[in-house]
Amino acid sequence: MTTPLERLNTATTEEATQAFTRCCGSTKWVQRMLAVRPFRDAEHLYAEAVDAWGRTGPEDWMEAFTHHPRIGDVSKLREKFASTAQWSSQEQKGVSGADEGVLQALSQGNRDYESRYGFIFLVCATGKSASEMLALLQDRMHNTPDAELRIAAGEQAKITRIRLEKLLAS
Repeated sequence: MTTPLERLNTATTEEATQAFTRCCGSTKWVQRMLAVRPFRDAEHLYAEAVDAWGRTGPEDWMEAFTHHPRIGDVSKLREKFASTAQWSSQEQKGVSGADEGVLQALSQGNRDYESRYGFIFLVCATGKSASEMLALLQDRMHNTPDAELRIAAGEQAKITRIRLEKLLAS
């Protein structure tokens, strides 16, 4: 029986592209990951992912951000992001069952954030409650656009790592 890593290493370019895009929506990152296959082991995959992300820049980050639903936007998650919906819903499970007031504040905060920075609020939501994410969003609204872009890129790197781990667990 082949392991998920072996399947990734031997997948067609199209299959591997789809798998990597589920982890990170930056075309440049995906192309780099395709170019460095095969991976010796999980740690090699993770190290190459970090290296590939380090070779990207603001345009690539913005592209990756477009592959995420807004925090708490369950309907868009199902509709637009079918390929990552299960992972996104698991990552955002802290939003389910949240107080309606927190959800409304999160929804308005998302709109304000997008208006200020030009991209969605991105946070590695795994293990965070809706209230925690709202507090992070509110705190980050004080950042400069450049600082916030870099913070969001760091959050994308965390999300990518978690999704690569899920890919290897499937």
